[in-house]
Amino acid sequence: MEEQLKEYINNYEQNVVDLSRETSLSYFNASISGNPEDYRRCSELQLKLNKIYADRDAFNKLKEFKISDSIKDPILKRQLELIYNSFEANQFDEDILEKIIELSTKIEEKFSTFRAEVNGARITDNQIDELLEKSINQKELELAWRASKNIGAEVAGDVLTLVKLRNTAAQQLGYKNYHQMSLSLSEQSSDEIETLFDELDDLTRGSFAILKNEIDSFLADKNKIRLEDLRPWHYEDKFFQQGPKIYKVDFDSFFADKNIEQITKDYFTGLGLNIDDLISKSDLYEKPGKYQHAYCTHIDKKGDVRVVCNIKPNHRWMATMLHEFGHAAYDKYINMNLPWTLREPAHIFVTEAIAMMFGRLASSPDWLIDVAGINENELQKIQSSCHKSLRVEQLVFSRWVQVMYRFEKSMYENPEQDLNSLWWNLVEKYQLIKKPAGRNEPDWSAKIHIALYPAYYHNYMLGELLASQLYHHLTTKVSDTLINCNRIGKFLIESYFSPGALFNWKDLIYNVTGESLSSKYYTGQFVKTP
Repeated sequence: MEEQLKEYINNYEQNVVDLSRETSLSYFNASISGNPEDYRRCSELQLKLNKIYADRDAFNKLKEFKISDSIKDPILKRQLELIYNSFEANQFDEDILEKIIELSTKIEEKFSTFRAEVNGARITDNQIDELLEKSINQKELELAWRASKNIGAEVAGDVLTLVKLRNTAAQQLGYKNYHQMSLSLSEQSSDEIETLFDELDDLTRGSFAILKNEIDSFLADKNKIRLEDLRPWHYEDKFFQQGPKIYKVDFDSFFADKNIEQITKDYFTGLGLNIDDLISKSDLYEKPGKYQHAYCTHIDKKGDVRVVCNIKPNHRWMATMLHEFGHAAYDKYINMNLPWTLREPAHIFVTEAIAMMFGRLASSPDWLIDVAGINENELQKIQSSCHKSLRVEQLVFSRWVQVMYRFEKSMYENPEQDLNSLWWNLVEKYQLIKKPAGRNEPDWSAKIHIALYPAYYHNYMLGELLASQLYHHLTTKVSDTLINCNRIGKFLIESYFSPGALFNWKDLIYNVTGESLSSKYYTGQFVKTP
């Protein structure tokens, strides 16, 4: 049976390796051009790739291997697990598959080319973010926030259709809904995730309520309005997923005259994680029609790793560059001698943890001095505010993820319910933000992840927990610093990156840190009052 499985995998790779590379490259090209032809090409290739995984005869053969219990070689067994899950996720009617891919591509194109219109001018996401953060013109703030949500109305109908199609597909495979299927096929348990999020809710609720009062007082004073008049557009972020800058530390000023691209290169080089080749292939600056967010993609599982960003000289994009090239470094340093299927992170949240650990450094005093070259005397004055600012980011984000996780779970359980009300009920409960009077718009569909990265967002929170756990291990067992230390890079390559998906995520975390995934390090860093 093992020899038969080897032959099966060899034939499988002949079908998918080149097509997978071509599909990833077409997506990269479409996202940086915004060209409808590029998106159509991407859709065609994705459909062709998915049809390979939809092959029922090929899946039935995988079933034989799995139920035989004859595959003992650990590397073969691990490949079988991952390939089986990829096939199972596509064992539904081909016409549904085609509709899902076509609709997803259509929605992605709309998000990429959408520009909010404020006072007759079409402006980018970067400009919206800057306006929400810096303006105190009440009319302008409200207009900008409302304009940023208009993409929701444009795509809501298509997103809801997509949700129902995904549910139909999942139910054909014997699952209750797509959300449950997605967690199961990514080696996660719905019950475990639910328990963890309930625990995080309990841990963060009180601390966040106290912090939210402090945020509200600051923002009311900043805008010269009463506390009871605060609305979503006052929170310096379209979704209140990032904390407002309520302390006397202007992180943006530290990067106003800095070359963020060069700082990113220099930092990773200092760890022995050279990324110059990755940066040269990436697309890092704004252009018309380009995807306005950021992502990292491993084009071929052979080291062609690329990042898409829209860099501006500010703190957010500095943190984003560290985040995305954290992903990129992970992908680059996976052992390329592993079988093709195993040349990927152990789990999506395991690579998110690396990205988040590095992204946090943009708020670290030591990193700002030693890597970004910030004046030490100036930084000493605001050192205590740096950790407080990072704590704001983390607590605000943790409550935002509660909204996303619980909304998606409920939406897939019952897509016919009043989703507009569900969204705002969750925002008011977990983020303590008031819904604007009379508002009944699909603001939930303005968040790109709900449409295009379904049942994914909880992994960001798992990544934050693991980032704290990994940071604790690195700084207590490997080195006392994550700056200019080759030992850190060497440890990460050998212990964390190199194994790829050879181990499942639970085993990898235990192998690396000596513990199972825990919330205690995150709680110690960010939940307890400093």
